[in-house]
Amino acid sequence: MKTLTLNVTNLDGTDHAVEALAGWQVMEILRDHGFPIKAECGGACCCATCHVYVAPDWVDRVNPMGEDEEVMLDSAMDVRENSRLSCQIVMTEALDGLHVIIAPNPE
Repeated sequence: MKTLTLNVTNLDGTDHAVEALAGWQVMEILRDHGFPIKAECGGACCCATCHVYVAPDWVDRVNPMGEDEEVMLDSAMDVRENSRLSCQIVMTEALDGLHVIIAPNPE
């Protein structure tokens, strides 16, 4: 698998560039690198605890949102136009350099 880069802005505004593997969900990458993503359902699109914001210049490059994801985002905090569930974004070579911002999640 090819190693890619995922750019992440943490809750405190700190920017990080982390290694990502093609074919992995962004949620898995964030969790494996220790970012505060609960991912309670393990990537099954059954919760909204992996909520992120996709940076504006990347919004049109990620795969379109499905109906299940849209329904689940209704239960997330502080939903914005660029909100996504990170379990629904799979890293590909076309997303090398993708930038996501961790969204607040309830404790």
